[in-house]
Amino acid sequence: MKPYRVFVVAGEPSGDELAAELVQALRARRPDLVIEGVGGEKLASQGIQSAVSIEGLSVLGLTEGLAALKTVNARAEETGVAAEAFAPDAVVLIDSWGFTLRAAKAIRARVPQARLIKMIGPQVFATRPGRAKTVAAVYDALFCIHDFEVPFYDGTGLPVTIIGNPAIARAGKGDGTQFRARHGLTDKKIVLLLPGSRGGEIQRVAPALEGAAALISSKDPQVHVVVVLAPSVAERITERAANWAFPHAVVGEDEKLDAFAAGDVALACSGTVTTEVALQETPMVLGYRLGAISGFIILNFLLKSRFICLLNIALGRMAIPEFVQNGLTPAALAEAASQLLYDPKAAQDQLNAQALALDKMGRHDPPAAERAADALLKLLDAS
Repeated sequence: MKPYRVFVVAGEPSGDELAAELVQALRARRPDLVIEGVGGEKLASQGIQSAVSIEGLSVLGLTEGLAALKTVNARAEETGVAAEAFAPDAVVLIDSWGFTLRAAKAIRARVPQARLIKMIGPQVFATRPGRAKTVAAVYDALFCIHDFEVPFYDGTGLPVTIIGNPAIARAGKGDGTQFRARHGLTDKKIVLLLPGSRGGEIQRVAPALEGAAALISSKDPQVHVVVVLAPSVAERITERAANWAFPHAVVGEDEKLDAFAAGDVALACSGTVTTEVALQETPMVLGYRLGAISGFIILNFLLKSRFICLLNIALGRMAIPEFVQNGLTPAALAEAASQLLYDPKAAQDQLNAQALALDKMGRHDPPAAERAADALLKLLDAS
């Protein structure tokens, strides 16, 4: 029997990382698989050179998405052409709702016999639950993160497999003590500054996080700020950090887990990083801001969940303080973070809640990429 041909598609950093993990898991199970795809540096590290550039695809918000629509559509068509040339048995489209939806339609038109799998569905539990019907109409199967997503697909006929949260399997235990020793911070209070991994987040969220860090530092000489950078925004944040008056250190992803474990509190842009920080047993406060028009529409008409953080959604309550849109101010962030920094009971209460949320999110289950690989191979073997 000829080996299966699998085409993976990822349009932004989080999807790119998961694509690389999926490729590793698939090859471990079936070394004869032929795999190509679209992605970034992480996928390239697996020996797969992207057939299409993903630059400019990582966008946030409704109006921002409209501004990038020409680029998104062009890359989606290019992805369809690349898939047609590869002639896959299955295509796995990861995260990045807008781009992967358009890419899936382009691939379906050119390679109608390929099985299309959506890996990480849209957050229908938070906004626009009607997208569940769109997923069912376009894809042949869905690999989702959480059990609370499944009821949204009831009655659609779409096969849904829960694979768990990819961030959970990535996080080994960081060494906070060694991190402090390496950077001469043994006797300091460490405030983590986690500004996000997208250009829009650096523009709209990072300034408030930076302002909060400055406020906290100005009141306590023992505070040292540690900034952990994603490669996608490293240059922009490094330039900004040159102008900060407060004591700080800037580190990359190679020290990420150690830094998270060393932190006393984190000022974080809401996203995957919140799960990673929770796994290192560090309390945090979160911020997020979309453009004015996108934020107004989403918050007033589309948002169905009371929370934006998955940990809070899993708990059904706001254990981790969230500050969004106009509520995202340096003063509000600094006040909430200071309570966690100086009140041991408040910090421990949040850590207890984070541990419970992680249990609900399946931290003791097999890694998401492995579960996805098993589900994909089962689907292919059955076809």
